[in-house]
Amino acid sequence: MTEELKMGLELVVPVIGLIPGLLGAYVGLQNRALLAEVRREIAELENRIIARINGTYVRAGECHLRMDHQMEWLQMIEGHVKNKNAAGG
Repeated sequence: MTEELKMGLELVVPVIGLIPGLLGAYVGLQNRALLAEVRREIAELENRIIARINGTYVRAGECHLRMDHQMEWLQMIEGHVKNKNAAGG
C-alpha cells in the first residue's frame, strides 16, 4: 500500500505544481486580450477626437474664407458706388 501511495503522490504533486502555472498562463492571456481591447478602444477614441478637431478647424477656415470673400465683395460694391457718385450718377 505504501508503494501505491508513493506512486499516487508522485503523480499528484506534479499535477498540483502544474495547476498554478496553467492558471498563471490563462490570467496572462486574459490580461493581454484586455490590454489589446483597451488599446483598440483608445485608438478609436483618438481617431474620433482628431476627426472632430479637424472638422472644427476646417469649418473655422471655411468661415474665415467666406468672411474674406464677403469683405472683398463689399469693398468692390463700395468702390462702384464711389465711382458712380464721382461720375455724377
